[in-house]
Amino acid sequence: MSLDSLTNANKAQDIMEFAVESLETPALTKAQLAELLFEQIGLNKRESKDMIDAFFDLISASLVEGQDVKISGFGNFQIRTKAPRPGRNPRTGEAIPIEARRVVTFHASHKLKEQIQAGDKA
Repeated sequence: MSLDSLTNANKAQDIMEFAVESLETPALTKAQLAELLFEQIGLNKRESKDMIDAFFDLISASLVEGQDVKISGFGNFQIRTKAPRPGRNPRTGEAIPIEARRVVTFHASHKLKEQIQAGDKA
């Protein structure tokens, strides 16, 4: 087998691994964000991971305290308190009370919505 054949086989294998990885993880992960900081900004890997963790810890802590989080050009995370309500077990039809709870909602900014719409047309 020639060197070119080996190189092409390795490229094909890399493409297959990427395709499989894409199928397995369709979401952007914190690890991938840290890797992007490492590659694009030049922080070392530990600093990149710590920065991403600190960012999400700050958002989480604000939401736990009941504060809304607004990220300009991206969107708003808001805490809503849902009232208790009657529910029903779909299998048995039995009435079950659903307790009051707090939930996080996300509303995309107009800028993000426009970018998403433009991406559909591209």
